[in-house]
Amino acid sequence: MESNTVNKALTSFTATGKTSDDGDIASVMGFSGFGKKARTFDLDAIFEQTRRTAIERSQRVIGKCFITGNVITLVQKSDSSSDSGSDSDSDSELIGPPVPPQHAAQQGDDDDDEHVGPPLPPGYTGSTAHSDDDDDEEGENPVKKIPDTHEITLQHGTKTVSALGLDPSGARLVSGGYDYDVRFWDFAGMDQALQAFRSLQPCECHQIKALQYSITGDVMLVVSGNAQAKVLDRDGFSVMECVKGDQYIVDMANTKGHTAMLNCGCWHPKIKEEFMTCSNDGTVRTWDLNSEKKHKSVFKPRSFQGKKVIPTCCTYSRDGKLIAAGCQDGTIQIWDRNLSVHTKFHCRQAHTPGSDTSCLSFSYDGTMLASRGGDDTLKMWDIRNFRKPVNGVSGLTNYFSMTDCCFSPDDKLLVTGTSVKKDEGNGKLVFFDRISFQRVYEIDVTNASVVRCLWHPKLNQIMVGTGNGLVKVYYDPVKSHRGAKLCVVKSKRKEKHAEALTQDYIITPHALPMFREARQRSTRKQLEKDRLDPKKSHKPEPPVSGPGRGGRVAAHGGTLSSFIVKNIALDKTDDSNPREAILRHAKEASENPYWIAPAYTDFRSLSGSDSYVSVEQI
Repeated sequence: MESNTVNKALTSFTATGKTSDDGDIASVMGFSGFGKKARTFDLDAIFEQTRRTAIERSQRVIGKCFITGNVITLVQKSDSSSDSGSDSDSDSELIGPPVPPQHAAQQGDDDDDEHVGPPLPPGYTGSTAHSDDDDDEEGENPVKKIPDTHEITLQHGTKTVSALGLDPSGARLVSGGYDYDVRFWDFAGMDQALQAFRSLQPCECHQIKALQYSITGDVMLVVSGNAQAKVLDRDGFSVMECVKGDQYIVDMANTKGHTAMLNCGCWHPKIKEEFMTCSNDGTVRTWDLNSEKKHKSVFKPRSFQGKKVIPTCCTYSRDGKLIAAGCQDGTIQIWDRNLSVHTKFHCRQAHTPGSDTSCLSFSYDGTMLASRGGDDTLKMWDIRNFRKPVNGVSGLTNYFSMTDCCFSPDDKLLVTGTSVKKDEGNGKLVFFDRISFQRVYEIDVTNASVVRCLWHPKLNQIMVGTGNGLVKVYYDPVKSHRGAKLCVVKSKRKEKHAEALTQDYIITPHALPMFREARQRSTRKQLEKDRLDPKKSHKPEPPVSGPGRGGRVAAHGGTLSSFIVKNIALDKTDDSNPREAILRHAKEASENPYWIAPAYTDFRSLSGSDSYVSVEQI
């Protein structure tokens, strides 16, 4: 019956759009409202109208957008070609929600100077021009970007730190010195104790000249005082060792490697497998990480007379297309990386002949070259006009053949260190403006020479190696990132006393299984077990409380032996003073000598005198 009623109602609704009996349908369907006609929309017409309106508005209106709180307002100003008679188009037209009342007055007064950001507080009467001027002044003054408010000191050793290297991410620092050691420092793993997690001597008894990570940071180049450069991985294990050349061959281009002491080395800035070294054999060689048996190419610096010249430093340009070398005769020679015969740029009187040019560094834009000379000078060169320096400064003492110079990350400052003799002042880190070349800032580092300096662009921290074995890291808590900031906040780890009780684990890989010691799974659990073991911890024997003192039997039963031990066993413990125990026999020994005095008496009677008695007489 109910289904017939619903069908009848639906049929009536379909035919006429209205229902004759709304009450019946409402009672059956559960809702009412039948018979009302729905509105219809023509979407195509709406889209077409919107498209025409948008095209029309874009042709005659210039829009300007600014943000007020959470409201985005589009201010539209009429074009000069539009109809000037219409009042609605001559003024601004607003699209979106209405402008807040407190901002409407500011918008009407300052149409040109519109601020981007949230609205100003109601009680604020000043302007933001002063803060903007301060930001502009800080941006124009590069000295304020120097991160020198805080510092940490890493103790490498007691001798000169002659090499520093940072990986591209800035997570790991490596230092090398005249003590032949290479130390690895991990900022994320160190605490306030500032201890290196690894120290090794990769080149035995040779001073470390240069250390540098590759562009990927997975391997590291080690240049020492011998003729063979080494490549280590991040943990200090050997990956490659360059071959040594034949020192009896006159033409160095025909040898497979260097034949004399190395001076410097660096990685290619774009190719991760290529690096370069220079040596006292008068050559600059490039190497491939996958081919250690022979060099890749050879560059031979020559003097004006065509004689061999020793290169003391070398570097790649920022794009890796040029190779520059500073030589002992005071020249700076630059080659195209793909053309090793003739130099592309050559300055013959860059520095004083006979002095070691200690460092060459290209600017980040690749147009300028800075050179640190052994003649106590620092010069700036434009490689597009390489005949004379753009700027130069003298009086910067340099006693080392590896004193650094580098550019700041924003390319506005040039940094180098100065050398001092022992107890004759402090070594300084000096900052020069790149354009005017004025000394704008300096830092007193320590009472020793400043040899190495690095300014990492990602960390914005300055690493300095000194002549007394220190590595100093300068940073700013606000301007710097990660690096030294990670380790200064970690407290020192407390030393566990139980660690002294553990025995060394002896590794015997070729021993039989029955004699091989089990591998220690966990150090902490092993320490706890060793602490409970009385033999390993050397725990003293406690006094026996109860029966059985002399025989050290504490427990007793019902047997005869236990009864005897309990009741008859003697107590041999003597708690008296040992000195008093000896002196008790002193009187008896003097009155009745038996052991020592009679023996000497018999000995004198045999000899007949106090003279020496021979073995035959005895």
